[in-house]
This record gives sequence, structure tokens and C-alpha cells, in this order.
Amino acid sequence: MDPQGALRYLAGRGLLTGPADHRRVERVLVDDGWTPCGAGDWAVALRSPDGTLAARISPFDPTGPYSAAIYARAAHTRQVPALVVHRRLTGGGDLQVLEWLAPVPADEATVFQEALAEPRPDLAELAAVVDDVHAQARRELPWCGPLDRNPANVMRTVDGRLVVLDLLYADGPDLYSTAASDPDRLVALIPQDERRFMTEIPLATSGPWDPAAREALRAAVAAADARRAPVPAADEP
Repeated sequence: MDPQGALRYLAGRGLLTGPADHRRVERVLVDDGWTPCGAGDWAVALRSPDGTLAARISPFDPTGPYSAAIYARAAHTRQVPALVVHRRLTGGGDLQVLEWLAPVPADEATVFQEALAEPRPDLAELAAVVDDVHAQARRELPWCGPLDRNPANVMRTVDGRLVVLDLLYADGPDLYSTAASDPDRLVALIPQDERRFMTEIPLATSGPWDPAAREALRAAVAAADARRAPVPAADEP
């Protein structure tokens, strides 16, 4: 599926405009034959029926727009994946549709990550974009982590190029620890509409999430939201 065809398809399925949360997006794509091809702590991935695209779907991902900005601004380097579409989902979720990528041996991926960190001359333009967007994210997001140098974030395109993705991430351990211990701070820093589904991230890498702990966190955040809600003004005589 070429990018324009993908855009027409997604628009025809109502996934580019109007309300849509992560559940609806995943349901529509699976019903259309997209198949699960991966999961991490923050998102799941589905592969298109023709194998050319991957959809990254997250219930809650504050860094999604910044990752998309890196892909857009560094597209000319051909060292990031081709981004077909990015949109924020209802409740703080994130959808990215990217070109299909294949895994890379860990030693080869490590060399690429180290070269990007230096940066090596052929990666200097990409490194400058990454550093600029990351600095913006650190200024604007209360829980933006350092750059993720995980070799698994280096992958190969169908035409053989090495690309890097998912360099930015929210500091999940600190964010969720704060949500549990000081939910009033969390709700003061992240608007409710941007974290509605924060207890639905997959946690496929560091989980599973204990159901009781998940429900306790959900209840604590809801109580903090209730405390923060404005008190209705008394009716005037």
C-alpha cells in the first residue's frame, strides 16, 4: 500500500478525523485484516494485510507527537522510518502508521546507536534534529526521559536502510510511581484528557500489571481529579 493509498484507506475507515481512541483504531484495523506483530510497554503494533505498513497504537503516550516530529523533520536523511500518518487519539493515545521495518542484529544496531550518539558525520543531521526535538520535549513534558539508545530501536527498511525510531519516551517508572504516591501532582501536570487511558498501556516488556495495583492506581487518580474539579458556585439569591 503506497502512502496515498494508505491515507485514503484510513480516511475511508474514519481514522483520520473525528473521535477515535486506541480501542476503536485497533478494532477497525484488526477487522480489516491487520495482524499483531509486536508489543512493548507503551504500544502495540499491527502489520497491514499487504505487509508494507505497521501501525503503532498506544493508549497513552505523551512523547508520540515528538517522535513524529523527528520522523518528519529528519525524513530527508532517510535514517528514520517513513511516517505515513500521525494523529493523537482520544484520551491521550497515539497512532503512528509507518513503513514496515525488520529487526537488525544487536551488534549492528549497537554500532548505529553509538555512531548516532557521537555523532558520526553521516548521522550529524539526524542527531541535530533528535537533540532539538528532545530538548523541546524535556522543556514541555513533565516526565520526558533521556534518549533511548536501545539497539532494538534500530531497524531495517525493505530497501536495506538502517533507521532509528522510538528514541523518545516518558519516564514510566517515575511517572507511575508519582501517580501512585502523589496523584494530585500527576493530575496537576497532565490534563485529564491526555491521560484517560494511562492504566491501559500494554506493559509487555516490564509487566504484567497486577490487576489490583492497576485498579488502585485508577481509583487514586480519579479521586485526585475529583479533588481538583472546580466547586460549583452557590446560586445567588
